[in-house]
Amino acid sequence: MSASPDDSPSGLTSFRRYTWWSLIGATEFALIVFVGEWILDPDVPVVARTAGAFGLLVTVAASGLLLSRRMSRTAGSDSDAGFRSPPIGWLVAGCFGAAVLGVAALAVHNYGLWSLAPATMITVVAMYLPRRTRRILITGAVVAAAVVGGVVALASGDGLAFAAVFPAVMVGSIAWVMLGLLWSWDVAERLDRARRMSAELAVKDERLRFAADLHDIQGHHLQVIALKSELAERLVGADPARATAELQDVRRLAADALRDTRAVVQGYRRASINDEIANAAKVLAAADIDARFTVEPGSDPRTSELAESSRHLLAMVIREATTNVLRHSQARHAELAYRIEHGVVRLRIRNDCAEESDDAAAGTGLRGLAERLQSAGGDLTWEHAGDLFELTATLPVTARAPSGEVR
Repeated sequence: MSASPDDSPSGLTSFRRYTWWSLIGATEFALIVFVGEWILDPDVPVVARTAGAFGLLVTVAASGLLLSRRMSRTAGSDSDAGFRSPPIGWLVAGCFGAAVLGVAALAVHNYGLWSLAPATMITVVAMYLPRRTRRILITGAVVAAAVVGGVVALASGDGLAFAAVFPAVMVGSIAWVMLGLLWSWDVAERLDRARRMSAELAVKDERLRFAADLHDIQGHHLQVIALKSELAERLVGADPARATAELQDVRRLAADALRDTRAVVQGYRRASINDEIANAAKVLAAADIDARFTVEPGSDPRTSELAESSRHLLAMVIREATTNVLRHSQARHAELAYRIEHGVVRLRIRNDCAEESDDAAAGTGLRGLAERLQSAGGDLTWEHAGDLFELTATLPVTARAPSGEVR
């Protein structure tokens, strides 16, 4: 299976690229093309063209930086605090440049162009404001554009309708398009964070289940052991025989606690390969990851001659690999292939959008499993190529039980 290195969960990287070019690219392009054409018009007075060129340069630079900063803030923050902390210097410079450009165009009665730069900067400012304040600002800007255009037209004897209506429509349209694109990006970011949280919760739920089982088993035993030990301590001098009996009970309870703890751990760790594949499918699906699982004919772990210790090790590899996909990648696709060939079991797990650091993906879990597979006569390797991370485990069908195995 091949995957593009530019893909990310739910196509977020492609969506970001689309939003970037649609929002920043289209905004800058419109300013440069429409205002640039006006600046290059020889019929426009030199003073207006010079002022317009200065205003255009400042507005393009400031709006581009502020839009980029706003999108970057969204990508890494759940808080609205970023709305209220734009780079003040660039914000002031952008508003000043837009005002200069608007006044220069309005001075020569260009009612179709003068509101373009001010509308752009007003919308950029609105992106850093809370929703309620944002609506007030846009509404006020629409009304102000109509009033300013109408007043200048009345004073100059030009057509009132176009001079008042077109600037207001310009401000409203630019705000609608730019804020709409940013809103869709904000929604995509929140959905992606929810997807990641769902994946993390799936892993944590399994750990909590094990912790709860272990607590239930050990809690009762340890409480009784503590009480009987305290009783034996008080009876040592007064009734040695009774104290000895209590200490024998303590020893028996400790043995029972150890046996029950081993049973819980064994039940947790001895999950079958098929159970782990099913669990991985459920967890990855909850994380919105397209996972494909392939078990070649004749390789079904339930019917193969694979030793119990080997089933346990391979199940642990699947569990650890699934956890790493969720924690150390932004995977969109994953693939698991299992087959038995020439007396060797081969398990391969691959995912895209992996982190660049091999250490981050491997961690201590895979290294520990690699040592255990090697002691059983097998091997565990992983490879990071581009954004693809591939894990391969091999183990003889008749592998010996590794040392340190829980029984």
